[in-house]
Amino acid sequence: MSTAYYLSVTVHVLAAVVWLGGMLFFALVGAPVLRRVDDAALRAELFDRLGRAFRVVGWICIGLLVATGAFNLHARGWWGGAVWGSPAFWRSRAGVLLGAKLAAVGIMVVLAAVHDFWLGPRAGRAAPGSAEALRLRRTSAWVARLNALMGVVLVYVAARLARGG
Repeated sequence: MSTAYYLSVTVHVLAAVVWLGGMLFFALVGAPVLRRVDDAALRAELFDRLGRAFRVVGWICIGLLVATGAFNLHARGWWGGAVWGSPAFWRSRAGVLLGAKLAAVGIMVVLAAVHDFWLGPRAGRAAPGSAEALRLRRTSAWVARLNALMGVVLVYVAARLARGG
């Protein structure tokens, strides 16, 4: 493999660490701390500011993951119609794992988009402390948790894929 491939894999792993690590940090540390802020308006503002800041970082990471992922597949010879259109490839151990990884990525991107561009902004616009804000924040938190769980599944599948099954 070339130096470019190893650099791409390094960027890919770092982008995954930042994206998933940020989600886990927010779920395990940030959100619990913010929930203890008594002032509902301040709590809402802090959630909003942190969410907006991480949204930028997260979507940069998603872009890097897609770009480096495509490059990595190409470098490994797993890119193009001959591979993607081959039923035998998709039945192989590598094909099954790659399919699972791509499905997890797709689910994570959809969940991130719903959380970042629909639920989060709606929760931020709702009156702090209102029933609507509480409902939206709870829903948003569950979507974020599900996304983090998918990230853990993705890491497991990626490790299996990298180690040959």
